[in-house]
Amino acid sequence: MAIARSAGGVTSTRQKPQLGWMSLANMSFGFFGIQIGFVLQNGNMSRIFQTLGASMDDLPALWVAAPLTGLIVQPIIGHLSDKTWNRFGRRRPYFMTGALFSAISLFLMPIAPAFAAPLLFAAMLLWILDASLNIAMEPFRAFVGDMLSKSQHATGYAVQTAFIGAGAVVAAIFPWLLAQFGVSNTAADGQIPDTVRWSFWAGSFALFSAIAWTVITVKEYSPEEMAAFEEERDVEDSAGIEGLAAKGFISPALWLAAGALVTLSVAPLGLEKEIFLLGGLLATYGVLSAIGISMAKQGKAANMLSSIVGDFSGMPETMKRLALVQFFSWSALFIMWIYSGPIVSQYFYGSTDPTSEAYNAGANWWNVIYTVQNGVAAIAALLVLPWLSGKIGKAKTHMTCLLLGALGFFGYFVLRDPNLLIICEVLKGIAWASILAMPYAILASSLPQRKLGIYMGLFNVFIVVPQLLVATVMGSVMLAFFPGEPIWTMLFAAASWTIAALAMLRVQVPGETTGGTTYA
Repeated sequence: MAIARSAGGVTSTRQKPQLGWMSLANMSFGFFGIQIGFVLQNGNMSRIFQTLGASMDDLPALWVAAPLTGLIVQPIIGHLSDKTWNRFGRRRPYFMTGALFSAISLFLMPIAPAFAAPLLFAAMLLWILDASLNIAMEPFRAFVGDMLSKSQHATGYAVQTAFIGAGAVVAAIFPWLLAQFGVSNTAADGQIPDTVRWSFWAGSFALFSAIAWTVITVKEYSPEEMAAFEEERDVEDSAGIEGLAAKGFISPALWLAAGALVTLSVAPLGLEKEIFLLGGLLATYGVLSAIGISMAKQGKAANMLSSIVGDFSGMPETMKRLALVQFFSWSALFIMWIYSGPIVSQYFYGSTDPTSEAYNAGANWWNVIYTVQNGVAAIAALLVLPWLSGKIGKAKTHMTCLLLGALGFFGYFVLRDPNLLIICEVLKGIAWASILAMPYAILASSLPQRKLGIYMGLFNVFIVVPQLLVATVMGSVMLAFFPGEPIWTMLFAAASWTIAALAMLRVQVPGETTGGTTYA
């Protein structure tokens, strides 16, 4: 069912039409498949890496591929999708490209043991998988802003979050369900259990099918229609390349110096080798900033590099304040994805041996309770968030949900009954729903349509950077202070979400009254 529009293309009031639930569902159904891919990755890659011979201390380095690809891919795809207008649409070509390569990566991952260097092959596939998922995912965030009026942004992102939660439930519980029907949950040393293998293969099909459904059923607005809609909106914007020309070279020099300092500190302080990556990224941004500023000062025409650097350095105030919230929100989430499975197996099932029955029982229980988290997120997105934000506003709603999630992480630190972890996951699920909906609803209403893709891509940098910090720094911290005791990472995560909640006190939503947001 395609989104209906008036015969003239744009209504006389130049407002985007209000869409019904079926159109909202078609628009976000692709995210159901994308989240299946992400959850299969996040819930099982530590298990796969350990099965293929990786130690606990190796996990952060192996996981670094995921956030690094996001850091590179998302701004580029955001910029390109803003500029793309062809017979296939604006965002939809990127949906299908990402879907194809994601599906191939998911299909190949379970056969990694058949290759000469299985651990390296799995790490490379993770890199390709995460890049492909990001290619498909990033335009979906802008897609909601493209297709909906401001009054439906919160509803649109809530529906998107519900599909994210539903996809996560399916992906997280599927290995456990297979085990209940007699599919083997253990394997010989160096082999991936059949429950994981068949989950990845089924996920490959589901991901491609769900994204194809959105591509087939939704028609995007034309450039002329989008320009007409834009005239009626009050938005924040950056000065772009013009503002970049007014900047000096002090900031790039500071980024370069920071990168050099971090890199040179690795050997004297005995830090893990992953810290070199962090130093390299800081220095690289300094170099790219200097190039962008130099090009702008010379009056050269805007290109991808100068546009991205200009928009990043001059991002709107609302986006800056939400960026801090995102930074601490996603720091905790990446800690969760790396360490939660091994923590459940070690502290609640008493095993650190990936070949043991107890370890795999713990891994499966983590998948089950992670399903609870995502199921709660799907329900909360449709029932709790609209009601609560209508009462107290989007900013306070997000702060409240983050504090509840922090309590969930703290529960892992103090509890030892695996059944009580369900309560923790309920609290975290409410926070997860808010993280996926509220920041984007706040942001989409205040940004220009012509730059929605690049801004959403740059906003996601503050999802990726904390993940890179966790992947590069957390291993060194744990090895130095808590060797062999990953449970302490849950305390870090609880503190991170608490800080994110407090940072929401600085975020003000323009035009939001005490009564909150209007939901369609």
